[in-house]
Amino acid sequence: MTTTERPATERLVIIGGDAAGMSAASQARRMKGPDELEIVAFERGHFSSFSACGIPYWVSGDVGERDELIARTPEEHRKRSIDLRMRTEVTEIDVAGRRVRSRDLETGEDAWTGWDKLVIATGARPVRPALPGIDAPGVHGVQTLDDGQALLDTLDRAAGRRAVVVGAGYIGVEMAEALLKHGYEVTVVNRGEQPMATLDPDMGRLVHEAMSGMGITTVSGTAVTAILTGDDGRARAVATDDAEYPADVVVLGLGVEPETTLARAAGLPLGRHGGLLTDLAMRVRGHDDIWAGGDCVEVLDLVSGRERHIALGTHANKHGQIIGANAGGGYGTFPGVVGTAVSKVCDLEIARTGLREKDAREVGLQYVTATIESTSRAGYFPGAAPMTVKMLAERRTGRLLGVQIVGREGAAKRVDIAAVALTAGLTVEQVTALDLGYAPPFSPVWDPVQVAARKATAAVRAGG
Repeated sequence: MTTTERPATERLVIIGGDAAGMSAASQARRMKGPDELEIVAFERGHFSSFSACGIPYWVSGDVGERDELIARTPEEHRKRSIDLRMRTEVTEIDVAGRRVRSRDLETGEDAWTGWDKLVIATGARPVRPALPGIDAPGVHGVQTLDDGQALLDTLDRAAGRRAVVVGAGYIGVEMAEALLKHGYEVTVVNRGEQPMATLDPDMGRLVHEAMSGMGITTVSGTAVTAILTGDDGRARAVATDDAEYPADVVVLGLGVEPETTLARAAGLPLGRHGGLLTDLAMRVRGHDDIWAGGDCVEVLDLVSGRERHIALGTHANKHGQIIGANAGGGYGTFPGVVGTAVSKVCDLEIARTGLREKDAREVGLQYVTATIESTSRAGYFPGAAPMTVKMLAERRTGRLLGVQIVGREGAAKRVDIAAVALTAGLTVEQVTALDLGYAPPFSPVWDPVQVAARKATAAVRAGG
């Protein structure tokens, strides 16, 4: 084992070479030149700064080439005096000694590297339950570009055209669409009451109905018990307690959890979801020179007041910018989130922000709901597409608590109106008065979000 001594200049060490880590590295380099700050980053994979969110669209063919998902290559980072060490995995954080141990995955050589400032951006790991057959050939996750390529290779050579997706969250429904575009007969097996557990069940039912109309079979309320294999050892079916679903390829879409194995072993503070806990400056609580960001941290939910784990590239990049500014001698804070997310399956758009009914109950909020049906444009204008909007408001105060939208073209991004309103702490009555853009090609006279807000306002007045 070798040891790299700390230089006279400050050294910033970053664990993780994707969104949060390399955003932090880039921002810190903007703040200080290489004579003032040495930056060393470790990445165990083959790629840096890539869009994991884009993998389903690459698999589907909407994105033509893998490299289109790479924002910046290792060589581009190195040209900016960032020592990015690929295929190098950090195996230990020595907090007291202010050093990390790493292993070169090609040579097996271990080395210690000292740090003055440390950034932990280890991301999230896919949920992969210990089921029989889970590691069989033909079973795929979609977390990295390597995963995407392996799945494409399987799709090209599979003997049959039957696919089973396990899980019906964002990745599950997006991968169902991708497999459908490859000509597969697709079954989605989901243990939840409806697809998209980030929605209330009544809104999830709309997603279920739409997926059925697209030819996707969705089996809800059913847990997978095993991946069955054939004589060749490859996956041949997905088993539940009461059925088997034939599969020539199986895709896992069971969500992710924070990758905080190193942090836990180092004794760093973790929250109830297993993510690192930080202050507003993204500094790990209790540690002045250690920051963390991206999918490995928990963030404050501005609506509920509790910490949540939300794995999204939008947050990771913002975290990285703030961490890099602070580590580089500047200042920035990340106040929290309202839980905004959008997705699609074929032409169905799905969006949510704020709290679900379940979330409101868990934090002790009393609420009213309002659900309306509207269209994306004036009803008489060609191309007007239907959408359903559900809104939650706090009883008596009328404070907006959450919005969910399911519809066709023009539906999903309307959730941004609600996201801004939630961040500002508006009431539903105030939402009705927002001065939103209107013209028949873009919206009805009353935007669907405001129609829902009017109905929610009436419910608050009636039940407050």
